[in-house]
Amino acid sequence: MTDANAESRLLVVPFTNARNLPMKRIAALLLTSLLLAVTAHAQDDQLPSASPGQTWKLVWQDEFDGEKIDTTKWTPRPDGKRKGGWWSQKAIGLDGKGSLVIKTFMDGDKPTDGCITTQGKFEHSYGYYVARVQFQSQPGHWSAFWITGPGVGKVGDDARDGCEIDIMEKPWLDERVQHTFHWDGYGKDHKSEGHVAKVPGVMNGFHTFGLWWKADEYIFYVDGKETWRSKAGGVCQVPEYMLLSDEIGTWAGDIAKAKLPDHFLVDYVRVYDLVEKK
Repeated sequence: MTDANAESRLLVVPFTNARNLPMKRIAALLLTSLLLAVTAHAQDDQLPSASPGQTWKLVWQDEFDGEKIDTTKWTPRPDGKRKGGWWSQKAIGLDGKGSLVIKTFMDGDKPTDGCITTQGKFEHSYGYYVARVQFQSQPGHWSAFWITGPGVGKVGDDARDGCEIDIMEKPWLDERVQHTFHWDGYGKDHKSEGHVAKVPGVMNGFHTFGLWWKADEYIFYVDGKETWRSKAGGVCQVPEYMLLSDEIGTWAGDIAKAKLPDHFLVDYVRVYDLVEKK
């Protein structure tokens, strides 16, 4: 659990005896608590500098608290064959300590992992998208935090009508992290552009991976530090949904050499918009 989460919990303690306070006082305390919690999140995420007259506003989040996936925010992808393995809803859960767990394991003779998506529940364009994650430790599978939509299959307007944006993919068990775009479908017209960032210590503990999706440019961040800028394909102009996934395949090595089960952990996902200061 992050410090920001802990702080937001502590802030609700004074309201246990709220019935003894005037309503205006209760409202003021609630507003103060909300502002402090949002400020704590923003500091935790090391948000990019906003333009003069603008500020970041938290518009969507999941802190993965509780015991079950919040199905108002996420949908597990259906069970079935996926690349070199299988996706299964059995691979998805919460650890009860504030993290999503995507497990890679052998389901009989099938190497299995999973994926969740906000498709149909939160689809958005532009803003700052950030996840705090801890990577897998074994070869043969890779974790990812990405954005996509149905427009990625359209051909004719480059990436403006839809783009797969891989904020983070991690097929290697070293300091490398991949950022990638895919557009114009996945067939003969497919186009892509990618960048490998080197982040010392990225395999140790939790790290944040962010994307500032602007109307005319993408900027990628790891732990609040810029790693890449691109306008590949012309920046996507349409709403898309987020995914958290783990996939099995030779890009990450040989799954037969992995000591399973293995785990990809996600502490939180947050989305911010730039808004005018009031």
